[in-house]
This record gives sequence, structure tokens and C-alpha cells, in this order.
Amino acid sequence: MTIDDTARFKTPEAVAPEAFTDPRAAVARLVALYDAAVDFLSAEFQSALRTGKPDHRVRAFYPEIRITTASHARIDSRLSFGHVAAPGTHATTITRPDLFRHYLEQQIGLLVENHDVPVTIGLSDTPMPIHFAVANDPSLTVPQEGAAEFTLRDVFDVPDLSTTNDDIVNGTSRPASDGTEPLAPFTAQRVDYSLARLSHYTATDPEHFQNHVLFTNYQFYVSEFEAYARRMLADPESGYTAFVSTGNAQITGPDQVIEASEKQPQMPAFHLKRENGSGITLVNIGVGPSNAKTATDHIAVLRPHAWIMVGHCAGLRNTQQLGDFVLAHAYLREDRVLDADLPSWVPIPALAEIQIALENAVEQETQLTGYDLKRVMRTGTVASLDNRNWELRDQSGPVQRLSQSRAIALDMESATIAANGFRFRVPYGTLLCVSDKPLHGELKLPGMASEFYKTQVSRHLMIGIRAIESLRQMPLERIHSRKLRSFSETAFL
Repeated sequence: MTIDDTARFKTPEAVAPEAFTDPRAAVARLVALYDAAVDFLSAEFQSALRTGKPDHRVRAFYPEIRITTASHARIDSRLSFGHVAAPGTHATTITRPDLFRHYLEQQIGLLVENHDVPVTIGLSDTPMPIHFAVANDPSLTVPQEGAAEFTLRDVFDVPDLSTTNDDIVNGTSRPASDGTEPLAPFTAQRVDYSLARLSHYTATDPEHFQNHVLFTNYQFYVSEFEAYARRMLADPESGYTAFVSTGNAQITGPDQVIEASEKQPQMPAFHLKRENGSGITLVNIGVGPSNAKTATDHIAVLRPHAWIMVGHCAGLRNTQQLGDFVLAHAYLREDRVLDADLPSWVPIPALAEIQIALENAVEQETQLTGYDLKRVMRTGTVASLDNRNWELRDQSGPVQRLSQSRAIALDMESATIAANGFRFRVPYGTLLCVSDKPLHGELKLPGMASEFYKTQVSRHLMIGIRAIESLRQMPLERIHSRKLRSFSETAFL
């Protein structure tokens, strides 16, 4: 370690950048640099808590990946990722390379292959906040302001909003002062922020999250998901290896007891795990667009391959029956929570790969095909509102807009999840189940709801699972549609 006498910063020993063409070796270097920074900051933090404020500041830096290209050679235009948009230097800071190892090896490998140049692994100039450095050590807790015998930010770096934002995915970022462009959609601090939030909101650690995510807005789906997980764990041919519940309670056998969690999180998550994260995560986001945005804001940093909403909705057509399915192919966005990040005039397209997977899953589960499928499923516009009791308002305005949009169903979460999927370049889809028809006198009352849930939840969840198991077989370059990419994109997914 060294101390800069001018600024009185104590830092780890400097490590020279190194070029790599082997993705595994590149990620191994990222792990070494990251671990060294975390170990250094943790040790200095413990020392400061024991002995009081040191006479110098303490700083360590995130590692980074950097690539420089000089050629305008045409890259395979079928790919939506894995290559930089133009010659120049592109870089990204990295956190938790152990957690993202498979993803990083994959993305680095594509860069090297497509551009035939090495990537450079070294230290960035972005300081690592002490909060994130000690986040994975349960024995260390950063005290709140005033609780320690010294002012924390006088010694250690704290989170910085200038590097903890969504400027890259929102398309508002600017090149660095040296002209360097972003290589990935999120900075290291933005990722660290979301990893911490995920643990808080879902009561499970980020490493349990799988690449395919189902969102629901009802607790009833959780019990069905656990029952399905136990059936899969009883089948040695299923490929599923473990089931994780809130509080990180994990079982690997069908008859094991899941320990009850002391913490009741706002949005509990449950994970049916497979090798390389190819299993299924179910998140009960509860009711409302705010929860939907919060969940997807943070899960997005894990770069899932797809997320699908399988919740309940109000049917808006008299021809619909309770229990019918709605496959969204467009969204009327009156949820408002994303207007500042993604203006409402931005269209949210249906993604063919997700739509086909969902429709095929409905066919398999209902044993209906072709024209007969219309008996139980409609495809059309789903409207999402931010007012759960919209029925109590003057109906002339809302009903007219719903009719003009050709909406066939209404909920509070689907448009938010789809819009954030579009914003974060995560393939998305929506299959809802009609649970009430408020415009036609069928309100969701307790007796009706309980009978409805008994007969429909299991079937609906199985359709979502079947769709995901179909998407799992799809090559990554096919599911990550070019529809989600803008004019000038980051190379990393």
C-alpha cells in the first residue's frame, strides 16, 4: 500500500493494466483486483473503528474493462450485442466479478472474437464506496452518520450519484473527458446500489437470482411455485438443483422443510435454481406500478435473459370470462412512474420470441389450438393505471380512453414491467388472467376470488413456467432482439 503525501490518500499498491485475449484469464484478473480493493478497504475500516480517525484518507478503486478499436470493419449485423458501435475506446467499471463471472466471460469473449483485439484489465479512476466494499461481510456494518467517532466521509469514499444513475440506459450519458464511451449499460456503483437494494426488498441474496424471472402480483402463486419446485427436485432428470425462499432458506430435496424467515420483505423472491443461473425466479411484487418499477430497476443489473408478468387483471370486454387469458401485444401507459426516464410517447413493441413462447405454452396447458384458442385467450392492448380504485372515478374519461386504445384488460403493473424491460434491454412479455370485470358488474369480491384462485392459479403459473422453459432453449443472440437496441449501444448486454 502507498500514501500520497500531497493528498494524504492511503491506497493499495498500484497494479499496471494488462491486455487479455482469454476471457477466463481476464475475469480472473478482475476478481483479483476487486478482492484486493475490498480486502484493503475492509481492513482499514475495521482499524478506523478500533482506533479512531486516521490522519489520512483511505481510497481504493473499482477494476475496469477497456477496449480500443480502430477499424470500421462490418460486424455481423444479426447480433444486437457483443460489439462496439464505432471505433474508439470503450470502458466500464466492474463490481462483484465473482457473481457476474459467466456473464463477463461471455461478453468479453464476444468482444475479442468480433473485433480481433484484446481487452485491457486494470484499475479505474472510480473510487469504491466503503458501504459497498463491506456489504458482503456480515460482520461489518457501516454506522450511520454521527454514530462513529469520526466523520465517515472525511476518511472513506461514499456513494456518488454522478456514477450511480441510469444515464447510459436512458441514452443521456456523455463520453468521458478523454472521449471514452461506455462499454456496459451500468457502472459498478449503479450495480452495487441495486445489489444492496435487492437483498433489502426481496430478502434473498443476489447470487440466487436466475436468468429467467416471473413477476406476479398475488401471493397465491408463491405456494404453487413452491409445489412445482418440490416436484422438480424429486425428479433427478429435471435439471433443477435447489429451491431458495426468503431469508436465503434453501432446500435441495422435495421433502425438506423450509425454515420460516424472520423478515417479511416488501417483494419476496423465490428461486428454482439450475446450473449457470438458467433456472426460474418468481418475485411477488405486490400491487402497483411503483413496486413494479422498483423491482425491475434493481433486477435489471443482473442482466436476466427475460422477464414475464403473470398476474391478474380486469377484463374490459363483456365477451371475456373470469379465468380467460390476456396476451399483451401493446400497452397503454397510464402508470406514470417511468415518464421521466422513458416518455410515454415511446412505443413498447411486442417481442415475437416471447409472444410465441407464451402462446405455445397456453396451447400446451389448455390443449386448445388455432381458432379454438380464442375461447380462452385474447391478444390485445393492456392498460396499466396508477389508481387501484379507478372504478370510483367519473367513468366518462377513463372508459373512453380505454375504448379508444382498444384495451382488453387493465392492471397496475404490466406496462411498467414491459417499459422497464424495453429501457433496460431485457426481453419482456405479459400473460394475464382475468379475475374480474368491473365494467360489467363482476367485481373481485372475497367469495368469487377464492373460488377463482383455486381453479386458475396453478394453470396460469404453469403456462409461465412452460414459456420460460421454451425460452431457455433459445440461443441468446435470438432472444435478445435488435428491437431493444438504440442507434449507439453498449457492447455488453
